[in-house]
Amino acid sequence: MSPTRLLVLGVVRMYGKVHGYQVRRELLTWSADRWANVQPGSIYHALKKMAAEGLLAAVADKPDGPGPDRVAYRLTDDGETEFQVRLAQMIADTDTDGAQDAFTFAAALTFLPCLPRERAISLLRHRLTRLEGQSATNRSVLAGGAGWGHPAHVGELYRLWGTNVEATIEWLRGLIKRLEEGQYVMADDPGQHFGAPPEIK
Repeated sequence: MSPTRLLVLGVVRMYGKVHGYQVRRELLTWSADRWANVQPGSIYHALKKMAAEGLLAAVADKPDGPGPDRVAYRLTDDGETEFQVRLAQMIADTDTDGAQDAFTFAAALTFLPCLPRERAISLLRHRLTRLEGQSATNRSVLAGGAGWGHPAHVGELYRLWGTNVEATIEWLRGLIKRLEEGQYVMADDPGQHFGAPPEIK
């Protein structure tokens, strides 16, 4: 699932019933166009496509003033399942290329509080294990030096990538620790968590 689709599902879920322009406004106030590569036009496309797929239901909504009825969207049961499954997958997995993984993970991290605390910790630990494996592979490649068959300076790309992965690993360990210590309101905690549907706020 693309970052845009997850973010759109999450915003519709959060509002309960929402118009396309409200989804667009919400995501742009989060600057999601910068950190998740969400293009404003893709928001409307995602709404229509997911309505056609049965993940969202389009419902007629009366305008406040004179004018035609407007279409609003709400999450279906299938949409809730899709949101939960894809949220978990996008937090845990690191299979996509670097830039796309960064956009995907940023979108998923936005709705991390929609998960129970232990579930979120478990998924983040899974991601951490995968990144630790990638870091070990990278160190092995660098240790091979000139024998890898590339120009010597290409090793700088591996060093840059390795530095980024190590920084992410350190940050993930910190986030897991903060969650274990009870920081942030999660879906199974008392109180209102970010992204909660209106009926449980």
